Amino acid sequence: MKNKSSATTSHAASLRNRKEPVDLGRALVEAFMTNERINQVLLDLLDPKIWREYPPCSKRRNIATTFAHIHNVRRMRLVMSDKDKTPPPKLDRAEVTIEEVREALAHSAKAMVRLIERSLATGGHVYNHRPDVVALVCAAITHEAHHRGQICHWARELGAPITPEHQLKLWEWDKRWKEVGGNS
Repeated sequence: MKNKSSATTSHAASLRNRKEPVDLGRALVEAFMTNERINQVLLDLLDPKIWREYPPCSKRRNIATTFAHIHNVRRMRLVMSDKDKTPPPKLDRAEVTIEEVREALAHSAKAMVRLIERSLATGGHVYNHRPDVVALVCAAITHEAHHRGQICHWARELGAPITPEHQLKLWEWDKRWKEVGGNS
């Protein structure tokens, strides 16, 4: 009986939270951090042997340079829109390791969250970015998701595919959201 009672309480708490208004600012931060968590999960799933290999369909970029690009684009946005803060260091696409990318992405994600929060505090306006903070977050998530798709495709082309079971981890937004502390 105790299990049923705790399950009922948990279910009731879940329903109660769903009836409260969503804090849209917090939701934007959580969405961006969920996106970052998915980047980190993908790094965990990759076979390190293909990190620097060039896939047949791309002679310009590989997995390593693409992850560096994701971080460097965040850095570019921070340089343009967060002039009062020192941006995270740029990654050298030619030399970057998985560990360096993992750390740099975590650092640039925190810096992006600070930019999002400061933009929310100014009514949703982002310096030097139009139209607003919602567009900034949507553009960042879309950009990074595009490159995650490329990376998954390249892993398959390079003979180290991410299994369908593991690919599901990249799509389980609700689970990744909970991992970053989402609780709305």
